[in-house]
Amino acid sequence: MSATESRIQELARQHLDIGRDLDLDAGLLSSDISSLDAVAFVKKVGEAFGVEVPPEEVANWKNLRDFAAFLDCSAS
Repeated sequence: MSATESRIQELARQHLDIGRDLDLDAGLLSSDISSLDAVAFVKKVGEAFGVEVPPEEVANWKNLRDFAAFLDCSAS
């Protein structure tokens, strides 16, 4: 697991009440998270990494590993 993926897991434990680690091979909405919580979580993660995440970019991700890759490419 990359450092970015670990940080996403940490942020999920802090901000999502799902009682388990996120499956990084699944899409965010496939993880029993409401769409509103998913949007808020993506925003929080983006803020933590100093990256603005355009909504149209989220549609390009197949899973949370894609989100991590996006963050790695976009972080300043």
